[in-house]
Amino acid sequence: MSGQLTQAQRETLWRLLEQGLPLVPQPYAALAQQAGCSEAQALAQVQDWQQQGLFRRFGVVVRHRLLGIDANCMLVLDIPDELVDAVGDRLAASPGVNLCYQRPRRPNWRYNLFCMVHGRCREAVVRHVDGLLEQHGLSQRPHHLLFSTRAFKQRGARYSMPEMLND
Repeated sequence: MSGQLTQAQRETLWRLLEQGLPLVPQPYAALAQQAGCSEAQALAQVQDWQQQGLFRRFGVVVRHRLLGIDANCMLVLDIPDELVDAVGDRLAASPGVNLCYQRPRRPNWRYNLFCMVHGRCREAVVRHVDGLLEQHGLSQRPHHLLFSTRAFKQRGARYSMPEMLND
């Protein structure tokens, strides 16, 4: 097989990639077989998607709770809108911050910057967050620590929307 993938092949390949690479010696050959294309075509399509900026890398979803890392905290902060980019960049680069993103403010919810921090015990996470706030001069900014109480789902993101797969 040579040439471009069909729309159906692209959609199948994308959905397969979202599930993760198969743990076999030639994962792209296995994906290609399921998508009905050659390994070279599958690799070319993946490289094209990467060049388009649709993804940066493949990762691993670690089930951190099974490793004893079950003190999961979302730090929410009220940062002035004109400073949120700079503060978000600094916090995102800090060790121990696994996710950091801005969200719009909502009625009765003033917080616009969110940082996820994981740890083995609640006290250690609180100490770490306190250190982050101190280090970045944010201790006096309005904030809350929201600890997870129960996990319902954890997996890698899925984005299989046909409009993303069109050329």
